Amino acid sequence: MSTPRIPILVTGGCGFLGTEIVSALLSTSRYDITAIDINPPSLGNATFTQHVRYVRANVLDREALDKVFSEAAPALVVHTVGVYRLGAARYSMKGKEAEFQVNVEGTRNVVEAAKTCGARGLVYTSSVTVVLDELGKDFRNVDEEWPTGQATTSYGQSKALAESLVLSATTSSHSFTTCSLRLSPILGPHDPTVIPRLHACIPTFQTPFDIGSSSTALQDYIYVSNAADAHVLAVSNLLGPQTAAGEAFFITNGQPVPLRHICLAVWREFGHVPKFTVKLPEGLAWWMGLGAEGWAWLTGMETGLSCEKSVGIPAEGEPGRGYQDQL
Repeated sequence: MSTPRIPILVTGGCGFLGTEIVSALLSTSRYDITAIDINPPSLGNATFTQHVRYVRANVLDREALDKVFSEAAPALVVHTVGVYRLGAARYSMKGKEAEFQVNVEGTRNVVEAAKTCGARGLVYTSSVTVVLDELGKDFRNVDEEWPTGQATTSYGQSKALAESLVLSATTSSHSFTTCSLRLSPILGPHDPTVIPRLHACIPTFQTPFDIGSSSTALQDYIYVSNAADAHVLAVSNLLGPQTAAGEAFFITNGQPVPLRHICLAVWREFGHVPKFTVKLPEGLAWWMGLGAEGWAWLTGMETGLSCEKSVGIPAEGEPGRGYQDQL
């Protein structure tokens, strides 16, 4: 007799990371999954199995969430939904309301819906920005003991607040448990953000420019399948020993690299190698970024430059308090 599968609900289950998490959960043959998204796949562009059900739902619609959660009756919820802005726009407070609405209030709705339907817990997809988005400051050997609440971008602020409300939902009796996975920037197949933006540098002739410390300052990244594996391990833990209950974890590949190296590797895959390099000192780059921000403010156009910067390196040793990446 086969073991009954455990029902899991994944918010944002059709997104870049959510799709990978659903696939990783399915590969264990332990779970039946309800994947909710504002844009679920149509019959023509998705592979459906009897163990995945796709539902259209918005995390800002509490009534709809309660209905979906009640029908799915998940033992555990994985909450990946979040919004963020790209490029220089991420340093602006314009659009802050939308980020807080989805990242904080949407998360609050998901937590409450999970508790109402009788779920045993929730795994939250957080971000390293809860600590590292304190701009103008470099971070080295960061671990989970570093304080949050100092972020100066609206995204970092919203994720820190959302993480706090998630972790505080863990009950003393462990009848409802949560944990938070602070992901580094994600790379991998079907990446909708990092790879496209780096590719866009090729036709705009930006690839020769080595700005500031981009060739030396280290940054952590996470491969998408490793990020998904971390979520699967967190699900298993909260359904089992619960040693992760109420905890936050940095999740990285454990191999920090300079941003410039990532750029060159991506461009090489597209058959492009810069014929020369123009080194722009950090001071000059800062003034160029400030000028670009001023021009964007005057014209309303988006700029690809900003005078803000932040570099972070999570602590040496075991990444994610013992999580070992697979790729």
